[in-house]
Amino acid sequence: MTQTPTGHTPAQGQARAQFTVPAQHPMVSVLGSGDSLLRVIEKAFPAADIHVRGNEISATGAVADVALVQRLFDEMMLVLRTGQPMTEDAVERSIAMLRASENGTSDGQETPAEVLTQNILSSRGRTIRPKTLNQKRYVDAIDKHTIVFGIGPAGTGKTYLAMAKAVQALQSKQVNRIILTRPAVEAGERLGFLPGTLYEKIDPYLRPLYDALHDMLDPDSIPKLMASGVIEVAPLAYMRGRTLNDAFIILDEAQNTSPEQMKMFLTRLGFESKIVITGDVTQVDLPNGTKSGLRQVQDILEGVEDVHFSRLSSQDVVRHKLVGRIVDAYEKYDSQNGTENGTHKGGRTKRK
Repeated sequence: MTQTPTGHTPAQGQARAQFTVPAQHPMVSVLGSGDSLLRVIEKAFPAADIHVRGNEISATGAVADVALVQRLFDEMMLVLRTGQPMTEDAVERSIAMLRASENGTSDGQETPAEVLTQNILSSRGRTIRPKTLNQKRYVDAIDKHTIVFGIGPAGTGKTYLAMAKAVQALQSKQVNRIILTRPAVEAGERLGFLPGTLYEKIDPYLRPLYDALHDMLDPDSIPKLMASGVIEVAPLAYMRGRTLNDAFIILDEAQNTSPEQMKMFLTRLGFESKIVITGDVTQVDLPNGTKSGLRQVQDILEGVEDVHFSRLSSQDVVRHKLVGRIVDAYEKYDSQNGTENGTHKGGRTKRK
């Protein structure tokens, strides 16, 4: 894409850039079906004038806007060359990453194309990959460190990406087994009081982990892998007294562990193993007065070698866009009213 000054006076800070889409890429892959991607770009840069003629795209406007539009199309082409399609969500996230880089609010050099084309796992006709810069850094941290904490709100892919890395490690024979665990906090881990068999008692608390596994592996193979012990899904209480060697271990919903449970779990680490701990410190379901082990462990282990804390935010939510807005709204309310999740720490809703 080439950039040239327009005929406007320099005081107006105007510029013009022109981009030619290579013939091997259909224009619909760049502009989207019904120009859906183009509309996303025009909405993000309302002051810029973007025109399309044949396979030529031009942008006229403020120098800063035109430079970002230029970089955006360059990044889009790099993604398309890998065979991966661009989506409206990918374009929006690319714009956000480029703006963060431009404003100096991003502390890394990763480009949108590097983030969006990093494949973790391909299964059943789909590829799992990070969608945001923080997600890429989280995935990279799992490769580099023995213990990684993924902390962030619902929908940021903490558990899903960790599961994908676990399956990848198993398939590449980096580990011999996968162990997935959660605290069954809703039942206080007193499973004997619940009706039904042991499987029926623990199933509701572990179902999200099974669901993720079914996305990443052949469903017919999962029962065999579980029967042979290659994949184990169990409540956190079942980890006590064990040493876990040659395993990729994931502790999900870790905000619902007590400090004692967190210490117990961390000390299960054996040789040639990796631990990923995920949780959302804003959604603690522990009884009043019980401190969250996930909150405390950040003070204890921050800075310890080979332990990494990856923190994700509402900007990394990859569910419905409204989920990110809901997370932001709760954070704003809590900061204004001194509450947690819209309630006093004692559990009563704040009244106005």
